[in-house]
Amino acid sequence: MSTRQETWLITGGAGFIGANFVHLAHAQSNAKLVILDALTYAGDMTRMETLLNDPRVVFEKCDLVDAQAVHAVFVKHQPDHVIHFAAESHVDRSILGPTAFIKSNIEGTAHLLMAAKETWNGQWDGHRFVHVSTDEVYGTLAPNDPPFSEESQYAPNSPYAASKAASDHLVRAWHQTYGLPAIITNCCNNYGPWQFPEKLIPLFVSNAVEEKPLPVYGDGMQVREWLHVDDHCEAIMTVLQKGIPGEVYLIGGGAELPNIEIIQEICKSVDQLLNRSDGDTSKLITYVEDRLGHDRRYAISGDKILRELGWEAKRPFNEGLYETVKWYLENTQWVENAKSGAYRDFYESQYKNRLDGAGKVS
Repeated sequence: MSTRQETWLITGGAGFIGANFVHLAHAQSNAKLVILDALTYAGDMTRMETLLNDPRVVFEKCDLVDAQAVHAVFVKHQPDHVIHFAAESHVDRSILGPTAFIKSNIEGTAHLLMAAKETWNGQWDGHRFVHVSTDEVYGTLAPNDPPFSEESQYAPNSPYAASKAASDHLVRAWHQTYGLPAIITNCCNNYGPWQFPEKLIPLFVSNAVEEKPLPVYGDGMQVREWLHVDDHCEAIMTVLQKGIPGEVYLIGGGAELPNIEIIQEICKSVDQLLNRSDGDTSKLITYVEDRLGHDRRYAISGDKILRELGWEAKRPFNEGLYETVKWYLENTQWVENAKSGAYRDFYESQYKNRLDGAGKVS
């Protein structure tokens, strides 16, 4: 990549994955980092407060749904690259209110693509548009199916997954039609510090600390593949530096486990870190009504990104999970701040009826 100072536009840079990428990009490049974020319920500037006094880091509050505001950011900063993390991303929220996902993930991505196309104006050399997506666009796998690959057919089963699938198709279309130097990545479940506490791992750590029920959907045997957010960010950096426009790269972590096993490991880590008697936290596990359209299994083949770009995950899952649980226990004030307002409203709407109707704690 060029030795001159580049400008990188990072959308969703105040979110969980985006903020972790901002820290990595700040450490590994000399680029000017323009952080674009609407600061909705999941956006949090404290994730990057140590960087905001650096003149290389600029924040722009902007909602991708506002096409004029997006265009103005491009005119002002003339970014060399776009790394597009911004998205409504929680499946349960998409079931309760899909419209926000359609607007943000589909319309917002279209506005970003149009602004990039107009700004770069056919001068594609030296530019990259990296679109960060999810394995959920491929639907669900049977227990013995091979993992998803870059050739897997799209079959989204939730409003969230459908909105991300649509955004993937838009990005591909802008490359195919206009030549925009776009690259798509599809990643498995992320975990690590600073994740909003509605997601599985921080939610269960928080409930465990407060000795609240740990609400397990259905039988808890839904299988997910897990990747530490730091590994994901390093994969995105590799794609930005080495990836080929028009290509798709699947990013997996290799840790494919049922949800109930993740939850049991969280319980063990909490017991150990809080010096609780063995097994105390697991008594909080409560099986509740499954969510609508719940995909049974996701798994990813990382063969292509390893073969072509030389990237593979580094962090063993058990080690990474323990360190993540420890981080949340050491940062309880941030968790409490994050759980105010929109989180509490969502938790009530999502889990209260399920918990009221649940069987006894197992």
